[in-house]
Amino acid sequence: MPSRVLFQIGPVVIYWYGVLIVVGALAAAWLAAKQAQHAGDDPEHVWDALLLCLVFGVLGARAYHVISAFDYYRLHPMEIVGLRMEGFGIYGAVAGGALGLYIYTRFRKLSFLHWADFAAPGLALAQAIGRWGNFFNQELYGYPTNLPWGIYIAPQNRLQGFENFERFHPTFLYESLWNLLAFAILMVLSRKARRRLLDGDLFLLYGVLYGLGRFFVEFQRPDAWKLGGVPTAQWIAIAVILFFGSVLIYRHQRGAPAPAAPAQAQEEAD
Repeated sequence: MPSRVLFQIGPVVIYWYGVLIVVGALAAAWLAAKQAQHAGDDPEHVWDALLLCLVFGVLGARAYHVISAFDYYRLHPMEIVGLRMEGFGIYGAVAGGALGLYIYTRFRKLSFLHWADFAAPGLALAQAIGRWGNFFNQELYGYPTNLPWGIYIAPQNRLQGFENFERFHPTFLYESLWNLLAFAILMVLSRKARRRLLDGDLFLLYGVLYGLGRFFVEFQRPDAWKLGGVPTAQWIAIAVILFFGSVLIYRHQRGAPAPAAPAQAQEEAD
């Protein structure tokens, strides 16, 4: 059985979940910086924006989780600010991180969509890495299964009603693999089709791809937060797919403006 703890030095405990989140964030930032440099932009903007994006990302992730488990936190309000290496929601993290980037680009008079495109492939990669934190935490798994790749869940981590089952669908793995596929698609498009893309296209496509993957993964989640009998994450996925997809299609209808070069985008933002 995996341990949540990577190592401990006295009272200082280092969790696998936290390490993987940091590794994913750094990998995403490094990749975004490389993307910016390849496009002729200053990669230092990525590192300057990173802290702001992380802070807003953590706040958004925690807020999403607290809302999704409001019945619990209504009775335990002091735990809302608890930052154990659990209790974060990816939708909130992405929304918060995007808000952080928007604030930074507005302050520096840069194009948000232009820089969001640089972040998109790395964001998918970071999620693929970070999802493995759920493996070490033994959380966010699926229904019981006898398939060879089913993962063992310790008795103390099994959901109510599933105490007599041992192996479950590794939904974190399904989502991680889907995110790797999304990462590959976005990277190929960023290099091979850049001249045909508008600023913001990669970020919009990331939203569509992630929404599709999350929609199907949620069918395997017995502990999903539901609204009207349907997992809330699926409602959000549908909304993201429809909105981001519609904007993406609309922008490429006849008469859409041509993609701006980096220098031109900078001038327009000014």
